[in-house]
Amino acid sequence: MTDPAASLESLPLRDDLRGMSPYGAPQLEVEVALNTNENTHPVPPEVVEAITQRVHDCASSLNRYPDRDFTALRGALARYLGHGLDEDNVWAANGSNEILQQILQAFGGPGRSVLSFVPTYSMYPLLALGTGTEFIAGERAADFTLTAESAAEQVRSHAPDIVFLCSPNNPTGTALGLNVVEAVYEAGRDSDTVVVVDEAYAEFARFGTPSALTLLDGRPRLIVSRTMSKAFALAGARLGYFAAAREVADAMRLVRLPYHLSSVTQATALAALEHHQTLLATVEDVKMQRDRIVDELKRMGLTPAESDSNFVFFDCGGDAHAMWQALLDRGVLVRDVGIPGHLRVTAGTEAETTAFLDAVESFLAR
Repeated sequence: MTDPAASLESLPLRDDLRGMSPYGAPQLEVEVALNTNENTHPVPPEVVEAITQRVHDCASSLNRYPDRDFTALRGALARYLGHGLDEDNVWAANGSNEILQQILQAFGGPGRSVLSFVPTYSMYPLLALGTGTEFIAGERAADFTLTAESAAEQVRSHAPDIVFLCSPNNPTGTALGLNVVEAVYEAGRDSDTVVVVDEAYAEFARFGTPSALTLLDGRPRLIVSRTMSKAFALAGARLGYFAAAREVADAMRLVRLPYHLSSVTQATALAALEHHQTLLATVEDVKMQRDRIVDELKRMGLTPAESDSNFVFFDCGGDAHAMWQALLDRGVLVRDVGIPGHLRVTAGTEAETTAFLDAVESFLAR
């Protein structure tokens, strides 16, 4: 059988793509999959019915292109977000990765740069690569925190065209203070830096954690990105969106593919937003299990990070890969994020969380 890697090398690939591997977490058949930060609660039956009806209603017109500007969906997303936003402030795409890609297409590209503070979401450098944008790996403290002073100094030093701030951060799960966002925005004033706050996990934040949506007024270079994949339990629907000044949404029309959001995607998202209270009811359950994971790992003598997301990043006190394999042997799949001595686990249902905790305790006892 032909080696896929060798086959790729035989093609006239761009030089910067040679030797690379596709992004993706392991997709293994296991009883408890807690490695990709999905909401493991199934979509409630009444929402399934509503989505089915919406899709049924639009099926007879699938011979026609969808609403190119998905006006109804943008209005529904604006109402969900609140903060005085309207449809002109909102843009959507096929998952938040496509949102970030379009931002890079509009404001990045050859000769331009994007700064983010590692460790953070591992797709950022890949999205930069795909758009010909230089990726600058900013620094965090030894405990993975980021202060306003440090972030602002790095922005002034590098003068990037774009900054990605992941809050809550992936893989650490911690939210940034709004003072960090404000400091980064001000530090980028001279370089006209676009600041993107990636709030994919915002609905899971602990009580009192503010959103960067509160900072949008008067900041035309600020973008707040969200997704329906996590809290809405719609990872399979692929719907991401952002809120920003009207002119930022207008800029996306210059780079988006024609009719990029299908009629089926728009129908699914509209039905979900009409039932957002039902869908978001699982968020409190997830947060309860997340906090349970933090408390139990502490009891076992491990060091988890306090989390504002639907996952927990933790220092496993030794060989991370050995623990990862031991958990997998018991049918529990978590994420090895490539940071020595650390793993990341999604907060699942009560039963899934129990399976994870039992597997960790068994490994430690061994």
